[in-house]
Amino acid sequence: MEPMTMNDAPAKTLISGRVPLWLKCLYTAFVAVLVPVYLKEYGPTNFLYFCDVALLMTVIAIWRESALWASMAAVGILMPQLLWMVDFLGGFIGRHPVGMTAYMFDSKYTLFARSLSFFHFWLPILLVYLVWRLGYDRRALAGWTALAWVLLAVCYFCMPAPPAPAANPNLPVNINYVHGMSDTEPQKYMHPNAFFALLLVALPLCIYLPTHCVLGWLFKKGQAATSVAA
Repeated sequence: MEPMTMNDAPAKTLISGRVPLWLKCLYTAFVAVLVPVYLKEYGPTNFLYFCDVALLMTVIAIWRESALWASMAAVGILMPQLLWMVDFLGGFIGRHPVGMTAYMFDSKYTLFARSLSFFHFWLPILLVYLVWRLGYDRRALAGWTALAWVLLAVCYFCMPAPPAPAANPNLPVNINYVHGMSDTEPQKYMHPNAFFALLLVALPLCIYLPTHCVLGWLFKKGQAATSVAA
């Protein structure tokens, strides 16, 4: 048997690496179904949401077995998605603590599209598994923060504020909550520019940094396992 060369290594990683092949194929198939459905249901701007960006990043993470890509997605969405889980479970007893999952119980969206949106619940669990398998890359904090700032700027300056137009009620508005926590009207507590500036500072300090610290502490022994593909 001929020894595997360096050029052969990446191809072999795709087949039998630290992430099972069945998981790679199953996850990719799910995303391949979700993308066209979301495009039809909500339009392309829906993919500016942090959670949808993380969903697509994870495809790259699992196939490249990249600790950096998996870690960035985890830093960006773990804490918000934990809140999504709590809000979703609260919906079954008629109480949404923050209302971010009210759309999951809204019949104006197709049941199939809402069932696909359940990825918000299990994607954080998958990302923790990937970081456990691949190791945590500490560059994730800076990488995701930079990406988030770009996305926030696009959403604030280029995407529509709430409410959605009556002619297109499924149009994504207030993407990534750049205009406040409501999709029916902008926040009125402060000047819009001040709120946007606060968001740029608060997200890294209050969400990304704590998540980075926890992941770095939990998976510090996996640091040496950082994928060369990162």
